[in-house]
Amino acid sequence: MSLAQFDFDLTHSSVAFIARHLVITKVRGAFGKWSGTFETDLADLTKSKIAVEIDATSINTHEEKRDGHLRSPDFFDVEKFPKITFASKRVDKNGADYKLVGDLTIKGVTKEVTLDATFEGTQKDPWGGNRAAFTAHTKIQRKDFGLTWNQTLEAGGVLVGDTIEIVLDVQAIEKK
Repeated sequence: MSLAQFDFDLTHSSVAFIARHLVITKVRGAFGKWSGTFETDLADLTKSKIAVEIDATSINTHEEKRDGHLRSPDFFDVEKFPKITFASKRVDKNGADYKLVGDLTIKGVTKEVTLDATFEGTQKDPWGGNRAAFTAHTKIQRKDFGLTWNQTLEAGGVLVGDTIEIVLDVQAIEKK
């Protein structure tokens, strides 16, 4: 069977992250602009192929000054590295769920990452389209990708945690 082509439904999907702030709280953010290709055999998701390109300038943590700092050379350096990319290498079945393995590139540094993924199912929409939904998450060490800026706090500790959680909620529409 050939792989079915899907378009990501960006209005019903999100590419989000969670970072520790002052070690005691979490800051949540997302990227508002991204695109990609997704093809799969819904009967055998291990045959899936996924490529995503994220516009790093579209970062949004709901705090304009912080977003500006995240776009600066201290973090994403969007002038030099405007895109974050992910390209799948393979999908492994893991019980009822999946492991999505691929190359993540941030700030010019490429590392293999594994996302824990769940296939949420398919549904016909009111317009005759076939939709598929997935959730996925992983944790990365930001320093592995050259995101090393931090500030030591007077009382001890640091301003930004090292571990970043990536959380994806994705809906896609099968191309006809």
